Amino acid sequence: MNKTMYLSTILAGFVLLTAACGGEGDSLPQVVSSPPPGEAPPPPVEPPPPVVSPPPPVNPPPPPAPTPNAIARENERTGTTGWKLIFPATNREIEGYASAASVNHGKPIRFYVNTTAPSYTIDVFRMGWYGGLGGRRVMGPIQVDGTRQIVPPPDPTTGLVDCDWINPFTLVTEDNWTSGVYLAKLTEATNRRQSYIIFVVRDDEASAHYVFQLPVTTYQAYNFWGGRSLYSYGSGSQLPWGSSSGTAAVKVSFNCPYARSTNSNVALGMGAGEFLTNFLPVAEFYPTSSAGWDYNLVRWLEREGYDVTYITNIDLHASASVLARARTYISSGHNEYWSWGMRENIRAFREAGGNLVFIGANTLDWQIRLEKSPATGADHRVLVGWKERFREDPLFTDSTASNDHLVTTRFKDPPVSRSEEALMGVRFLLQYVADDMVVSNPSHWVFHDTGLRNGSRLPGLLGFEVDGVTGNQPPGTEILCTSLAVELPNARNPTIESAISHMVMYRWPSGAQVFATGTMQWSWGLDEYNVPQLRSSRLNPAAIQITKNVLSRL
Repeated sequence: MNKTMYLSTILAGFVLLTAACGGEGDSLPQVVSSPPPGEAPPPPVEPPPPVVSPPPPVNPPPPPAPTPNAIARENERTGTTGWKLIFPATNREIEGYASAASVNHGKPIRFYVNTTAPSYTIDVFRMGWYGGLGGRRVMGPIQVDGTRQIVPPPDPTTGLVDCDWINPFTLVTEDNWTSGVYLAKLTEATNRRQSYIIFVVRDDEASAHYVFQLPVTTYQAYNFWGGRSLYSYGSGSQLPWGSSSGTAAVKVSFNCPYARSTNSNVALGMGAGEFLTNFLPVAEFYPTSSAGWDYNLVRWLEREGYDVTYITNIDLHASASVLARARTYISSGHNEYWSWGMRENIRAFREAGGNLVFIGANTLDWQIRLEKSPATGADHRVLVGWKERFREDPLFTDSTASNDHLVTTRFKDPPVSRSEEALMGVRFLLQYVADDMVVSNPSHWVFHDTGLRNGSRLPGLLGFEVDGVTGNQPPGTEILCTSLAVELPNARNPTIESAISHMVMYRWPSGAQVFATGTMQWSWGLDEYNVPQLRSSRLNPAAIQITKNVLSRL
């Protein structure tokens, strides 16, 4: 091999080695070796076939629907109007009360009934929407022997009427009963007269988004059964009960039925407190509708399928745990009477990021205490409220200053000095009102998709009691509606008063959001129950959309 051939061989080897090692010698010529003489070239290597994805289906199946919550499933069941009273017991032919304001599902509750009839029947209904029928029968009719019970006289010092009736019927609620407001319809056998016992079924293990609280302490504060209530009107000695004024009681008991109103128009709610109707006694200084507020909101929440569970404010007093699994607390209608424990548990819920929705007015006004029943020894059965006589309250007259915050006066007044405005954003201003709400902040998200503008009116939704901002609201409180409230003419106060009512919202540093309508009649804009029997229609699509907007964010 001569020198030239030797160098050519070395160069060819270098090129092949570089190619084998992945070198990028772009400037060097590519060397392709030939097969030895007499051998056929190897067959070309074919590339693998391309991977072809299957075509998408012409009509892909929809994603699975979300599982309905307990309220939506409940309201798909068959409803009835059989819960309504056909022959109300306007002469106390039958009346009763429950051993507790609420019961956890699957647990027993006792009904104490007074009637001269030899027997009576009980039908139990859960109240809701049910396609507009309003209730579902969950049990009954059950026949029970009648018992004539003793009506105790008012305590001469406190005015307390605390029954200790006998022969109760024990209702064992079922595990599958959905949390809600329940009415036990009583029908006596002699004349078929009827009345209700109201109670709430709780689900203490539920993780519902919303907790709806029934304000039963306010129901009881106004209850003049036995001739006394926390109000002078209706506390006179004249019969029937509620027809004359007298000395107000400072203690009232849940161990008694709810009174028959002196207004015959509200007999359809006999025994159900303020749930269906406003059962206050008729008086010349009380120019207001006899329609209630709470059932309207319950119907609407269940019609819309909100994930809600139910409690009473006595449950809220007993334990903060009733809010532990919820994101939003809803206060309804006339929620006037609160204990210190109720207020503190709501405040702690807000501090932990829980949202508050106040669909009502005159909320958190008077402080009360709850005590054991002297007659039965049961807890939380006696409501204490000295009110205007608070200087006679034993916790005011004692020498222990640490008790002063429990004195039963208005929360905003000394010695309690805890304005409801600091929690709700508004406080009580005026009663005997029947006016329009007026929009003043239409760009706020609360009004999205309502079509409302600055100055737009929501007719007839302002009243009968109203709240407003007075300077003690939390920082950053946004005023949404600003409405002139004018007192209706009445004999109690011949000087017509007025005030500026507000709808508000604010965000707390914990992230909690708080919304208050500032009016008791807001639920009348959501639902038509009691139209036209007790009031005119106030149904309002904008009010419905506002409420949806609020609940969608809270």
